[in-house]
Order: sequence, then structure tokens, then C-alpha cells
Amino acid sequence: MSLLLQLFERARCERRRFKTAAILCLGFMVVAPSAWALGSRVKDLVTVAGARDNQLVGYGIVVGLAGDGDKNPIYTLRSFANLLQRFGVQVPAQTLVAKNVAVVMVTAEIRAFTKNGQKIDVTISAMGDARSLQGGVLVQTPLYGADGQVYAVAQGPLAVGGFIGGNNSASVQKNHPTVATISGGALVEREIPTRIVENQEVELLLREPDFTSSARLAAAINEVFTNSARSMDSTSVKVRLPLGVETASVDFISRLEKIEVNPDVPARIVINERTGTIVATAQVKISSCAVSHGDLTITIANTKDVSQPNALNEGGQTAVTDRADTKLNEGKGRMIVIDDLPTVDRVAAGLNAMGVTPRDMMAIFGSMKQAGALQAELILR
Repeated sequence: MSLLLQLFERARCERRRFKTAAILCLGFMVVAPSAWALGSRVKDLVTVAGARDNQLVGYGIVVGLAGDGDKNPIYTLRSFANLLQRFGVQVPAQTLVAKNVAVVMVTAEIRAFTKNGQKIDVTISAMGDARSLQGGVLVQTPLYGADGQVYAVAQGPLAVGGFIGGNNSASVQKNHPTVATISGGALVEREIPTRIVENQEVELLLREPDFTSSARLAAAINEVFTNSARSMDSTSVKVRLPLGVETASVDFISRLEKIEVNPDVPARIVINERTGTIVATAQVKISSCAVSHGDLTITIANTKDVSQPNALNEGGQTAVTDRADTKLNEGKGRMIVIDDLPTVDRVAAGLNAMGVTPRDMMAIFGSMKQAGALQAELILR
């Protein structure tokens, strides 16, 4: 019996020890994220001045549309005739039929440091009255930059993310069959000159301009590279290259991108009325105020009544008349006092306690902003 008691007591001690360890681990898991929270990489917050994309555009012709092309507009016929003339075929534009041809605009973006011979994606959009670009092939089209120079040439079969079927009286359409893409459809013919180092300095541009974030970024860089960064304004931070790395700017920028910073997030509420979406940052604060929001419902019902003539009225006729019944139902609104709410979770909990819908929240937030109780930027989409 004593042996059983000893085993039972040992099991109790082991279970108590395991429970204590589990509580300590749980506490560690709860404390660790706030204690060891890391910031965002500089790479995710900024872009390097000079390393920018450039837009390209071109005017081209898509062929092989199986009767879904343009309906013989004059610009399509002339473009078609000019294309044939390039191959030595002289045909008057008025004699051509363009039902298998469509004129299109070709657009693309070329990234910084893209070299000759590399391929980029292009987007093709119908300009005329073509019904669909499905099955079409883009004829060789030069793509121009803002300076009028040709930087790429596009060509190839189109990938259309939609379709259209049927005739003029009854048709079925999905997505936009008049817009297509060609993955890797343009070949780069000229490299755009790019400079990222000016006067031995690299300029970093914040994607979200903010004075506090700019100052924090400069301070974080100076902790790694002493006295090398200075904040110029809410958008840019200039960093001087240390001695010895003048010819290794790429390696220096790579080291800059790994530095971690905690950017400042402004108090902001974004409302999209079309989708009913509300997004708020953690810094949103509402001062003490009283809110009353009631419902007003108006119902209008149209019915048909039959009017019969009197039995003694020989010239009377039966007539059908319209009758409209209107009902107005106004819900009982109540005034609710909202205390000072310093966090977005308490703001959401306070509004949810009122039982309001997202569309009602939009109206409430707008009224709070006008009353001066909402301490945040309100953006309506």
C-alpha cells in the first residue's frame, strides 16, 4: 500500500510540474511578441530614387479575329492598307474588309535596369468597335517612351480573359473580351539609362510620406552607418555612401534594405460606400459624444382597382384604375453616449453595441467628423 501511495504522490508532483511549465510557456508566448516585436524592413517601406518604372505605348493591329473585328471604320482600313504597303502590296483602303482585323493600343511598363533582349508583359486594348479579341495575333508593334524613342517591340498571340457568344439579339459575355495580354510579348530593344547614386548619395523615397517615419528611418540608418543619413522632408531620406564603398553601391543598398524600422501610422478611416467596407488604423480615437441614429422606412405599394358603372347608367364603361398605398415606418432612435475611446477595438465595440450596420457606421463616422469628435482622417471612396 505504501508503494502505491508513493507512486500516486510522484504522479501528482510530475503533473504539477508540467502544469507550471505550461503556464510559464504560455506567459512567454504572450509576452514575447510585444517584447521582441520587430519593425518593417527598409526594403518594404521605400524606393530608391532613380530606380523607377517607365511607361510605353504603341499603336498596332490584331489579325485573325474570325469575323469579330472592326466594322470597317476609316482608320482601321487605312492602317490595314499601310500594313500591306510595308510588304509591297498596294491596295486602296476603300476596297478592304476589316472584319478579321482590329486596331489596338498596346501598353507596357519597363522596369529600371531592364537590359536589351529581356522580355516584358504587354496589354492590348481594342480601339474601334471590335466585338472580341479572342484568337487574335498582334502584328509587330513598336512601343514608344515619353521621349518618342522606341524601347521595345511587341508581337504574338493574345490571351483573352473573357469571351462573348451569340448574336446581336441574344449574347452571353464574361469579363472583357476586348482587352487581352501577352506574357513576355515585348522584346526590349533599348535600355533606359538609370542613375541611383548622385554626389555619392543615395536617396530613399517613402511609399507613405510621413515626417515621423522619415525621422525614424534616418535614425535607424544612423545606428548602423554613423552620421550617414539625414531626413530631407516627409518623403525623402538621403544617405551618404561610407568611405570604401563608392564602387559597391549595390552592396551598400542591399545592407540598407535589411535595416528594420517601425514606421508611424496616422489615424485614418477609409470607407468604401460601394462595397460597404470600413478599414481603420489602430490610432483612431473618438472623443466623448452622443449619437442617435434611427431608421426610416417608406413602403409604396401599387394596386389595380376596377371601377364599375352604376346599373342605371347606360353610357358607363368598366375602367381599371391605379391605387398607391404609402406607409411610413420610423424606428425609434435613441441617444447613446459614447465615452472617450482611445483604441480602434473599443471604437468598434462601442458602435457594434449600438447594433448599427456598416452603412450606418459610414453615416455616423461622417457626422462625428463634422462634429469634431473623430480624431482621424476620414477618406471616402
